[in-house]
Amino acid sequence: MNTTHYTKQSDLIIRYANEHDASLILDFIKALAIYERLEHAVTATLESIKASIFIRKEAEVIIGEYQGNPVGFALFYSNYSTFLGKSNLFLEDIYVHEPYRGKGFGSQMISYVAKIALERGCERLDWMCLDWNQDAIDFYQKIGATHMKEWTLFRVKKDALGPLALKNQIG
Repeated sequence: MNTTHYTKQSDLIIRYANEHDASLILDFIKALAIYERLEHAVTATLESIKASIFIRKEAEVIIGEYQGNPVGFALFYSNYSTFLGKSNLFLEDIYVHEPYRGKGFGSQMISYVAKIALERGCERLDWMCLDWNQDAIDFYQKIGATHMKEWTLFRVKKDALGPLALKNQIG
């Protein structure tokens, strides 16, 4: 798990994040939220990042570094496909700081996560993309991803979880 991957063609170093990176991870999350015009939605804290990623191990993070500077991150976790009968990986977020885009770093980071998926016996790597982000959509299709247009995302938010949990409760 403490593997570091060095990509010779670009000098990008990809490494697993550790607990000392919690603040950096939160900074990447905030930068991603600004880029996605969703900064108002970020409620993550340094404490919640430390607890969820490094104590409860609910997700994993890789950091991309170029010339000693952290330039991007990817956060992923296991999900499960009932049709395949096995775990796969879900890429929750990937972000590369704007000055470092177009250098292949995002592609290398996704490739690294794909390698992890294969090493773990996964058959799929899934992620979502905002429908207005045509640059990302084009990039994902260029690397071989399929746009799953027939699927629609549903979400029950915090305020609705309690009523849903109590609905039709037995006993």
